[in-house]
Amino acid sequence: MSKSNKTHLEAKLRGKTLLVYWYLLKHGSPIGVRHIQRELGFSSPSIVSHHLEKLIDLGLVKRNERGEYIPIEEVKIGIFKEFIRIGRLIFPRYIFYAVLFTTMLLSYIIIYQQNFSPHNIMALMFGFLACIILWYETFRLLKETPI
Repeated sequence: MSKSNKTHLEAKLRGKTLLVYWYLLKHGSPIGVRHIQRELGFSSPSIVSHHLEKLIDLGLVKRNERGEYIPIEEVKIGIFKEFIRIGRLIFPRYIFYAVLFTTMLLSYIIIYQQNFSPHNIMALMFGFLACIILWYETFRLLKETPI
C-alpha cells in the first residue's frame, strides 16, 4: 500500500466509521446492520449503512449475499499499528512484552531472593522500570481503543 493510499485511508477512517470498522474486526464473522446499530448504540440503521458504505468504498469491507458485512482487509494505519489481532481478539502490541518482562522479573526475584547484592538491586531496578513503562504503554493504548 502506497503512502498516499495510507494517508487517504487515515483521513477517511475516523470517528464513527473507525468505530464501525473496529467493531467488524473485533467481531470477525459476518454481521448485519441492525446488530451493529444495537451494539454500538447508533440511533438508526441508516447511519450504520452510511459508514459501512464508506468502508466498502475504501475496500476494507464487503457485503455477502445475505446482506451481512465482513472485513476483507486489515489495515495497519493510525491506531491499528499498535495492535495485533489473533482470531477475534485484538491486543496492544506492548502486552506481550509487558507479560514477558514481568514474568522474567518475578522469576529473577524467586530465584535470587536469598542473595541480594548490589548487582541484583540494579537488575531489579531495571526490571521494575521496564515493567512499569511497558504496562503503562499497554494501558494507554487500551484507553485509546474506539470500543
